[in-house]
Formats: sequence, C-alpha cells, structure tokens
Amino acid sequence: MPHAHLKKDAAKAAVAGKAKLLVLLLALPRFVFKLVVPALILLAVVLLLLQPRLARRRASGPPAGPGRLALPASILATGVYGGYFGAAQGVMLMAALGVFLDDSLQRLAGLKNVLASVANGAAAVVFIAYAPVAWAPALVIAVSSVLGGQLGAGVGRKLPPAA
Repeated sequence: MPHAHLKKDAAKAAVAGKAKLLVLLLALPRFVFKLVVPALILLAVVLLLLQPRLARRRASGPPAGPGRLALPASILATGVYGGYFGAAQGVMLMAALGVFLDDSLQRLAGLKNVLASVANGAAAVVFIAYAPVAWAPALVIAVSSVLGGQLGAGVGRKLPPAA
C-alpha cells in the first residue's frame, strides 16, 4: 500500500482533531456556531479550488520530507474543522489527500471515507457521553449515510477522475 505510514498518521490526526473541537462545540454558545459556519464553508471551497495547484507545487518541489508532517497536520486541521462543523469535511479531506498523496481519485475517496468514519466514530462516543442524543433522527442519518455511501461509491467507480 503506497504511503502506508502517512495514512496511519493521518488516521490518528483525524481522531485527535475531531476530539479537540468537539469540546468547543459542546462548550460554546449556539450563536458562535451560526457566525462561524459561513467562514468554514468558504474555507472548504477555497481549499478544494486550490488543491490542484498545491498538488502540482508539491510534486515539483523537493521529495518527501515535509509531506511526512504536512499530511497529518492537514488531516488534524480537517478533524478540528469537522469536530466543530461536519459539513464539507469530506471536501476538505479530499483536498488535503489530493495534495499530499499521489493516488487515484477513487482510492483517495476511499481513504477519505475511512478517515471520516474513524473521526466521526470518535465524535459519536463523545456526543453519547456528554450530550443528549435524539436517537430516532440519529438512526435515520446513520442508515441513510451508509446507503448514500454505498450508492456514491458505485457511481464514483464509474466516473472518470476529471468528473
């Protein structure tokens, strides 16, 4: 498996980042969340738009070295982002993975799904322990997420990388 050590470090960073910001999410008042959300979405879009340029710059630069720390650091940052606001976390993960790993889009999407699942699993444990959970909506979201992920994976395998 290419970049196996980077992928293991990335998984650890995803969980750590998610846990750190879950604490903030639970502690800060709701109005802060409403103020920060638009900026977080804009950040995700900008990073995705910059991803091809950043990947080219990394590929033309000196080999390895910083990538060993930069990938886990960027995954930690996306975990922090996702711990506070989960929407577009996958977009940010894809941008980070695309910058630091030379692999097919389908494989990067699979890795993104694993990282997000690990981080969100850790977040679920924190929420269950420290916040009231509306179990019926949570079950609907869980089932629909699994079904959507399966459907999306099937469609994603058939799409060309440029799409």
